[in-house]
Amino acid sequence: MNTTTAPAPALRRIADLPAPPGLPLIGNAHQITLRHIHQDVERWAREYGPFFSVRLGKMRALVVTDHEVIAHALKDRPDGFRRTIRTSQVGQEMGLKPGVFGAEGQAWRDQRRMVMASFAPGHVRAYFPSLQRVVQRLHARWHKAMEAGNAIPLQEDLMRYTVDGVAGLAFGQDINTLESDEEVIQQHLDKIFPALFRRIFSRFPYWRYVRLPRDRALDRSVAAIHVAIAGFIAQARARMAAQPALRTQPSNLLEGMIAAADEGGSGLTDEHVAGNVITMLLAGEDTTANTLAWMIWLLHRNPDALRLATEEVQRVAPDPRAFTPEQMASLDYLEACASETMRLKPVAPFLVLEALQDTALGDVQVPKGTFVWCVLRHDSVSERHFPDPLAFNPSRWLAHADPALTPTSPKRVAMPFGAGPRVCPGRYLALLEIKMAMAMLLSSFEIDEVRTLDGREPAEKMAFAMAPVGLQMRLKPRAQPVTTAAPDVPSPRATA
Repeated sequence: MNTTTAPAPALRRIADLPAPPGLPLIGNAHQITLRHIHQDVERWAREYGPFFSVRLGKMRALVVTDHEVIAHALKDRPDGFRRTIRTSQVGQEMGLKPGVFGAEGQAWRDQRRMVMASFAPGHVRAYFPSLQRVVQRLHARWHKAMEAGNAIPLQEDLMRYTVDGVAGLAFGQDINTLESDEEVIQQHLDKIFPALFRRIFSRFPYWRYVRLPRDRALDRSVAAIHVAIAGFIAQARARMAAQPALRTQPSNLLEGMIAAADEGGSGLTDEHVAGNVITMLLAGEDTTANTLAWMIWLLHRNPDALRLATEEVQRVAPDPRAFTPEQMASLDYLEACASETMRLKPVAPFLVLEALQDTALGDVQVPKGTFVWCVLRHDSVSERHFPDPLAFNPSRWLAHADPALTPTSPKRVAMPFGAGPRVCPGRYLALLEIKMAMAMLLSSFEIDEVRTLDGREPAEKMAFAMAPVGLQMRLKPRAQPVTTAAPDVPSPRATA
């Protein structure tokens, strides 16, 4: 019996893929708006399919929307793919020190082990009392605004909350921006990601030749952050000199990094230590704060989901002064609300990678040096994977979810924390911060309104992280505990 093996199908070249028509020299650059670049590429994805190409000036990128192909690329890091070299170049020009976010290859491996150990759930649980103190300060700030009848600027307050939270874990400092209206480190941090994003996609690196007022302001902010972090490192070294046991049992991320850097052959220096402190502050501030802001807005406009989340909080964790790690771990529906928020409003709706060697993605040949634009929000809002995909339905994420709601595992399709070896090391802390802030809000207040100044839906603004524009919240006292529902309450089906 003769058997033959069918030849493997030929790989397609990027040049042969569909592409939006562009212009000479600038390609498709004139068709995108930087603050809405994610939506522009998502619109092309709906027209041109799972693989197509775009050209932004000199940069030609392969755009991929299939979540399985994207997961394959993410798992092939740091050896097969890396963040684009432009990201690290721009960061260095801005004066940012290298950290695990921008590190590659062996440097990334050296730092990754150190950072992952510091963010282990047991370490974060040990920090719980300090995070509880930060939650109480947010409660006091919002109660004061409610009593005065003032609207709460959601992102500003939530960024103060996340900076204060991650600062205690990262370097053992109670910086307390929530109780200060003076210039705080958060105001300097707020300038970093927008500038980094803007420069990465700039058609011409003007800042190398002329400094505009905003560039000089950025320089001052970067310098101020470095001064603050140098002070934190000096204080940590003084503590460790006075308490040698901290070298083997560090009480925070900074002490752990210093101990690791001081070991012979570690390959780590105080510059790496400072870079990772900046990384923790930046990543912990923007992403978690924006997710919380989107979540509050989505819950407010979906009353059934808000009711179920409030009932769970009242049942499991009714007193924000006495939260425990066990209570937070039991808030399953609230965590499902966070997951559904990140599906619909991911703070990182796309990721650009660079191929480090000749390879293939799907049936497309990917030469070394190719930029791969991963559209992370395409399949997560597709009817192929999520019936009624634009509905805000947290029940999709619960263990007993109706199979009709989740024909594909949501966690395989939506990847808000990435995938593979470079999955976000701070994901456990982020979810804990989200649940603690939301449990405090839902147990202590009723949400009167969440809106923008013009009453329209908040625009999605890209500035490295995707943020809602101009959300304000008004609160009123919670009159009485809500009625606790039975465990098997029908899930809400509302719209995003």
